[in-house]
Amino acid sequence: MLKSYLLAVRPKTLPAAIVPVWVGCVLAWQLVGNLDEILVICTLFGALCIQLATNLFNDAVDAEKGADTPARLGPKRVTASGMLSKRAVYLGAILFLVLACLAAIPLIQARGWVIIAIGLPSLYLSYGYTGGPLPLAYRGLGELFVILFFGVVAVGGTTFVQTGRWGWEAVVLGLQVGLLSAVLIAINNLRDVAEDRQSGKRTLSVQFGPRAVHLLVKGMILSAMVLTTCGHWYGARWFFLLSVPWFLLGMTLVRAVARKAPGPIYNFYLALAALQLILFAVAFTVAVII
Repeated sequence: MLKSYLLAVRPKTLPAAIVPVWVGCVLAWQLVGNLDEILVICTLFGALCIQLATNLFNDAVDAEKGADTPARLGPKRVTASGMLSKRAVYLGAILFLVLACLAAIPLIQARGWVIIAIGLPSLYLSYGYTGGPLPLAYRGLGELFVILFFGVVAVGGTTFVQTGRWGWEAVVLGLQVGLLSAVLIAINNLRDVAEDRQSGKRTLSVQFGPRAVHLLVKGMILSAMVLTTCGHWYGARWFFLLSVPWFLLGMTLVRAVARKAPGPIYNFYLALAALQLILFAVAFTVAVII
């Protein structure tokens, strides 16, 4: 059962939860010169729990709606395959949400109602991403959700916890992290376009076709790179040059996705997109240290 849960929580997606906290903490350190380690741990733990809950809800809800089938090109889904019952997957998701709430207590004590205002929508949308009356992933809003909540809100919220302020620097960096995280969602949806079309999951790939999404991915990576020039104004002047490796990786990824029809190779492309996100965080960290 433990192996089934490990498969269900999708460990390879965790950079999308780790990087925003990482970047937000580095920015906070650059702005105020120190970090509260307890708040760092609580923020990271809470973000990971919400990510894990989102993955579990996604597994169970997609199985309910018939979005995961034996023809799936991606990793096996535990609910659809019968490895875990729907009840067990839902209980796992709820447990992680409870843990996220517990992790938020020190954050609320430190910063007050703002953390509640950030946390409540995040908790709901861990389910509402695929479930509820307006499932975002089924309405082509998955990329926008990731940009806002796994980017702007996550980076800005992390910085706010440490500094007590939400400056323009956090918004810019959050937008960059969100754009690169949304690349993961876009490639995932390109891989699953045929299955999603049959199940009525109207992702951007289903609605507008692969070519439009290829252009979207390219645009998101280019936009994230252009925004690195803002580092000049908040003390990370080498950010643009240090970002060349992740940018080149992203452009290589764009070309590869455009040339290959959806297939198992897209799982490798997803791993490269996750690596791009990590390299972004490394580049920002080094730029701040310099």
